[in-house]
Amino acid sequence: MIPVTNTELEGRARSAPRIPAIDIARGLAVVAMVVYHTAWDLSTLALVDLDVTGSREWNLFARSIAASFLVLVGIGLVLAHGDGIRWPHFLRRVAVIATGALAITAATAFFFPSSYIFFGILHNIALSSLIAVPFLALPPLVTAAVGLAMLYLPTVVAGGVFDTPILAFLGLGRIPPVTYDWVPVVPWTGYVLAGIAVARLVAGVLPRGEGGRIGRLFATLGRYSLVIYLLHQPLIFGALFGVQKLVGPNPRAEIAPFVRDCTQTCTASGQEEGYCRSRCERTVTCTADALRREGIWAAVRDGTASAEFRQRAGNRHAECLKKTLEGG
Repeated sequence: MIPVTNTELEGRARSAPRIPAIDIARGLAVVAMVVYHTAWDLSTLALVDLDVTGSREWNLFARSIAASFLVLVGIGLVLAHGDGIRWPHFLRRVAVIATGALAITAATAFFFPSSYIFFGILHNIALSSLIAVPFLALPPLVTAAVGLAMLYLPTVVAGGVFDTPILAFLGLGRIPPVTYDWVPVVPWTGYVLAGIAVARLVAGVLPRGEGGRIGRLFATLGRYSLVIYLLHQPLIFGALFGVQKLVGPNPRAEIAPFVRDCTQTCTASGQEEGYCRSRCERTVTCTADALRREGIWAAVRDGTASAEFRQRAGNRHAECLKKTLEGG
């Protein structure tokens, strides 16, 4: 789900100055990205009771990471090409990032065909880099105004022809596509333009020091952020998947999504949240235990249960709900 570019591929000419502060900022974003994806993996594999996808706080964290990477893309473009596009370096950078994006699409289409990544952060960085070219020569206030307009465009323009699936990458449809990572042109390219505007205004006053040993560590991570992005999820998810197979899912984490759905339905009917949560935890735990004894819990949990198994699950849930309401 989350972005990254490689400093080596920022499109700098060999003589262009390196500003450690940018690499450090990118390194911090890399660490945040790894933290988010590790939490997502733990939640997805039911190793911990953590609602990453449904949590407002986690979603805000993910969006802030993506925005920070895209702002840094804009800043990097100015540092590399602010005095004129160096086309060989620029095109090489775009080509490498686009290749990484296509690799992500191919891999996710193979493993997750119903929710593969067709326009994630790398796709956006590649296309936004091309879109940004004319803005490198425009006044920063103009660039900032266009970037701000892109951030707010979805609130005033949405639907119609933009609901066509082939145009989903633009970000102006009313219904978000089913995909593990979606970073459409609107509003996200607006952050790249914001980075360009900021860099044009403050590039001359950015700190040049690396901030000691810790600063150098983050700067190194920032310089290899593309490599880290491409490798970290297969490594982390693969390792945690192996752990899950060895120790099994956390029983409490397994039932957590069902408890949340049950609680939401209960509170929507006007019941007090604390009562609903307690009732749902008891009912869902009872149901899951019964289905485990019958050997069909995994199929129900994963959404692959047959009609017969779903009927049996419904019956067990009704029995457990009755038992809960009777105080048993």
